[in-house]
Amino acid sequence: MIEHDLDAAHSILLVRPQSALGEDDFAELARQVDPQIEAHGDLAGLILDVQSFPGWQNFGSMVSHFRFVRDHHKHVKKVAVVTDSALGDLAEHLAAHFVSAEIKHFPAGQVDAARQWITGQT
Repeated sequence: MIEHDLDAAHSILLVRPQSALGEDDFAELARQVDPQIEAHGDLAGLILDVQSFPGWQNFGSMVSHFRFVRDHHKHVKKVAVVTDSALGDLAEHLAAHFVSAEIKHFPAGQVDAARQWITGQT
């Protein structure tokens, strides 16, 4: 399950994975994000607020996740990974090879700092 909140005014999607990711999670994210992208262009940013990666429910869920990233990564300018997990450093370095967005790691609890970075208020 993924908790999410779309700040349409600033075009920022905040996601908080709560448990193993399912196919429906990515369908719901697309339902929320696609109209914003269509109406206003690219998202300014995506904030991933995660304690640790919860994994996927099954293989189909993993495929849905990769498909969602493939279909949306060119429409996101910045990605902030907010975590104390080693996942943050790994994501910042590894994902840069697969997505077009600028990626930055923030310590856990620094969602506001991530939001400021995305909006250029740092």
